[in-house]
Amino acid sequence: QASQEELKAAYRRLCMLYHPDKHRDPELKTQAERLFNLVHQAYEVLSDPQTRAIYDIYGRRGLEMEGWEVVERKRTAAEIREEFERLQREREERRLQQRTNPKGTISVGIDATDLFDRYDEEYEDVPGSSFPQIEINKMHISQSIEAPLTSTDTAILSGNLSTQNGNGGGSINLALRRVTSAKGWGELEFGAGDLQGPLFGLKIFRNLTPRCFITTNCALQFSSRGVRPGLTTVLARNLDKNTMGYLQWRWGIQSAMNTSIVRDTKTSHFTVAMQLGIPHSFMMVSYQHKFQDEDQTRVKGSLKAGFFGTIVEYGAERKISRHSVLGATVSVGVPQGVSLKIKLNRASQTYFFPVHLTDQLLPSAVFYATVGPLVIYFAMHRLVIKPYLRAQKERELEKQRESTASDILQKKQEAEAAVRLMQESVRRIIEAEEARMGLIVVNAWYGKFVNDNSRKNEKVKVIDVTVPLQCLVKDSKLILTEASKAGLPGFYDPCVGEEKSLKVLYQFRGVLHQVMSADNEALRIPKQSHRIDADG
Repeated sequence: QASQEELKAAYRRLCMLYHPDKHRDPELKTQAERLFNLVHQAYEVLSDPQTRAIYDIYGRRGLEMEGWEVVERKRTAAEIREEFERLQREREERRLQQRTNPKGTISVGIDATDLFDRYDEEYEDVPGSSFPQIEINKMHISQSIEAPLTSTDTAILSGNLSTQNGNGGGSINLALRRVTSAKGWGELEFGAGDLQGPLFGLKIFRNLTPRCFITTNCALQFSSRGVRPGLTTVLARNLDKNTMGYLQWRWGIQSAMNTSIVRDTKTSHFTVAMQLGIPHSFMMVSYQHKFQDEDQTRVKGSLKAGFFGTIVEYGAERKISRHSVLGATVSVGVPQGVSLKIKLNRASQTYFFPVHLTDQLLPSAVFYATVGPLVIYFAMHRLVIKPYLRAQKERELEKQRESTASDILQKKQEAEAAVRLMQESVRRIIEAEEARMGLIVVNAWYGKFVNDNSRKNEKVKVIDVTVPLQCLVKDSKLILTEASKAGLPGFYDPCVGEEKSLKVLYQFRGVLHQVMSADNEALRIPKQSHRIDADG
């Protein structure tokens, strides 16, 4: 965002610093020529609005492109950006056509009622009866893939397999979706299975207004009992920026009317719903609190009451790695009993493990369903997850260091050469600042600092940047913008991929000051708040 005047001022200052004629030593003269040429090349690019726009968008590769095959060089910066956005959209369309976007769910139902609700006298004479019997009584697997045919047409293939108590079946579905306009899309669905006959469906989505949309789903299910039609319509409206209202009408095998209000904010998610239908009618209230921490922790609770009984659920979920979220929910209901539901989301795959503990409301089952997952999670997190993530981060950093080793070595050599070339200019700046009792940088370090006792085993990785920082002082002021300081003259990155800071000890009007600034944080000195208390 620098203006042309700021570019000219910076160019003149760096030319004076790196001009080869100012250095008599042959080695310094060679280094100065190389840095002077780099500065001149940078100014040529940035001083021309057209080449500057090209560089902002394409980088060095765009400038070196022969004949400029992408766009005409005579175009304005705005036209270049528009052309680039068009090319980006074309690349995105090609990428979409190659992407299948797989999604899947694996659910394994576990019957653990023998742990809490057992008649011991019935098993006294049975071998191995001293151990509770835990069984897998049901399983469900579903998978779907998307195949973009064109920018507006998509084919979706899905299938599922289910088994419960020795009986099972499956089905397969094919859907063709077309985006008809910016306001809506339509979808045709065909399905077949061994438990149910052929299925034909039509789904339509339409934005009625900027704040309101409607979805209609019609289906015909063929079976040995005849044709069973079904119709579902959902009308939704934005009540405010964070709140949606829904009205749903379902006609067919399980006819019902449902209304709900959902409020979703940065820190919470609240839902209230009511349904009147056959065979189920109920009211439901749920609340979820979102903690603003690195692990994206969420705590939730809900109450649902209706003709089927009453269910209270509470639980939590937390991010355990970059692509994985682990959650657990305890369900306590009448007449359902007590269940523990464990869910793991890994990228686009979901693994679900509902564990039925007891058919009765037993306090012991509720206690163990609540405390057990917490104890296991914290033990696993401390002994397995944290060490694994730490080792993974170290491997990624090591890989990044290896891939950028040659580039970093070159940057280091350039920075060291720049520091040697700055010595004479810095000496003059210090003399001028001393004469006016101005700003003198006593010491400055840039890199990774370790101040926390919990990280005392980590290695400090800093470089001395006293000279290049003093070289940036002008009229007893030092101003750094919001950008990585590794790009400043005389700087380089001493610890690729890790958090860095700049620590400065400086003198102003004969008084010592000290400040520490994050890598991308703007810095302006001197400041009264940086002053070191003489009593301290």
